[in-house]
Amino acid sequence: MGLSRLVSRCNIEPVFSCRKRSDKRWQRNSFLAVSTLALLASVKSIAAEDGAEIAAQRIGSGNPSIGKEKSDAGRCQECHGADGNSSDAKIPNHAGQYAAYLVKQLSDFQSGARRHEIMTIMAEDLSTADMADIGAYFANLKIMQGDGGDNPLGRHLFVNGDQAREIPACVSCHGDSGKGRIADSVIYPVIGGQRKIYLRSQLVNWKLGDRKNSPGGVMNKIAKSLSDDEIEALADYISGL
Repeated sequence: MGLSRLVSRCNIEPVFSCRKRSDKRWQRNSFLAVSTLALLASVKSIAAEDGAEIAAQRIGSGNPSIGKEKSDAGRCQECHGADGNSSDAKIPNHAGQYAAYLVKQLSDFQSGARRHEIMTIMAEDLSTADMADIGAYFANLKIMQGDGGDNPLGRHLFVNGDQAREIPACVSCHGDSGKGRIADSVIYPVIGGQRKIYLRSQLVNWKLGDRKNSPGGVMNKIAKSLSDDEIEALADYISGL
């Protein structure tokens, strides 16, 4: 069942409904003008927080204002929040996440490289442009923030890793405070401020091999070396960043 069928079944009218032919040109031009102004304002806002170059990397090629409409019509905001912060501890925040990372995950749900009963359905009918726009919308929101809590064991692993077990420091890939980065065409997602239960569940999934879509399987290798207590400590610490 694709997204269009899911929306139809829930009696929700798609945002892009059919209109009279005579109205289409005026509506399209007006929408593009508003979208362009909104895009410029949103890019300016995130640039003030990240810097222009990083902001452009974070948002990618999509249009945040169009992505807002698409994510609303596609019901993304119901689970992940209009501000990109979910209200359910099991559902990840997307606020400020790199658009390219979100696009990769949606593509992986489509292809089966990553599996999730609901997300497979939600991603099924999305085009490449849809993914880019939706990703840009969430990327353009204020970056997720934790509550500032601390966990000594989690902090040690995040900052130092454990070279004896070939566990790299999380900060070496995910950046200061876990706010992500792009380096050598590799996207390291925002994890600082992510939901604790979600972080823990993903580390467990990496460890068990239920999730396998990290570049070169690096997350599987790391998670397999972590104890259950270390996974708990990392999830606790990272969620507070």
